[in-house]
Amino acid sequence: MILRNFIVFEGIDGAGTSTQLELLKKHEKTERFLFTAEPTPAATGKFLRQMLRGDIPVKNETAAYLFAADRNEHVNGSLVTDGDRHLVTGIREACAAGHIVVSDRYLFSSLAYQSSGCDPEIPRRLNSAFPLPELLFYFEISPKTALARIQGRGVQEIYEKEALLQQTVTEYHKAIGEFKESGMKTVMLDATRSMEELAAIIWKEIEMLQEKD
Repeated sequence: MILRNFIVFEGIDGAGTSTQLELLKKHEKTERFLFTAEPTPAATGKFLRQMLRGDIPVKNETAAYLFAADRNEHVNGSLVTDGDRHLVTGIREACAAGHIVVSDRYLFSSLAYQSSGCDPEIPRRLNSAFPLPELLFYFEISPKTALARIQGRGVQEIYEKEALLQQTVTEYHKAIGEFKESGMKTVMLDATRSMEELAAIIWKEIEMLQEKD
């Protein structure tokens, strides 16, 4: 199922999805947009952020269940916002109300990151009931380049290792390929292009989506 008015940014850590989300927020024609990210700021997401920092070690299968639980609140929970057009939970409700929701990460992250560390059927089964976005942007970047960006931040999370990120890129391509006939539009972006160039490409695609609707 495709969820109208829903847009997702995906890519490995360091690809620049968060930067582009922030740039899109500043665009003058995004009054009815809501912006969000996974893990969410809800209680489920706060636990996941501790896990990602390495504070709470869990098995990869457990992580798959935890991400799916957080995603269920994100998609199917009550509509909750937290200032500056930031959506905490309630994607489905927000889209039905006419908002355009843009999320930094979604189920494709689970299919990419969890599939390399456990039976890939587990994240696929756990995420099979969630709707697909109308528009998916995938930020293509090499793990080496991404890690150079991450190291500049001074903090690394548990998945931010070159070999793991390389496997994650492979799993991302596989996962995106599985939805080729779904009706979801996928735009592959060269994430090494300038922020301004990427922002222009993203906005052009969003305008085309709005015109179609």
